Amino acid sequence: MSDYTKLDRIKNVVIREKVGIAPIEDKMSETRLRWFEHVKRKCINAPLRTCETINLMHYRRGRGQPKMNWNEVIRCDLKFMGSTEDMTQDRGL
Repeated sequence: MSDYTKLDRIKNVVIREKVGIAPIEDKMSETRLRWFEHVKRKCINAPLRTCETINLMHYRRGRGQPKMNWNEVIRCDLKFMGSTEDMTQDRGL
């Protein structure tokens, strides 16, 4: 597709730019935000929405820095895109 092989030792970034493929991080962020919009449009009593408010008080994590949960990742994606949570109700955007 791009006339390069592994032996040419060309970086993936260069090949993606030449072929015109978006970075994986952007695609993952786009997918997460699409799912977030889907979840926020659901009724507040839907089983999908009740999973958002589950409290894991007795859950013990391992050592080290805590991993980011889904809500924190979504907030970072929204901040990066310059969007707000209210924009999820507007399907035209």
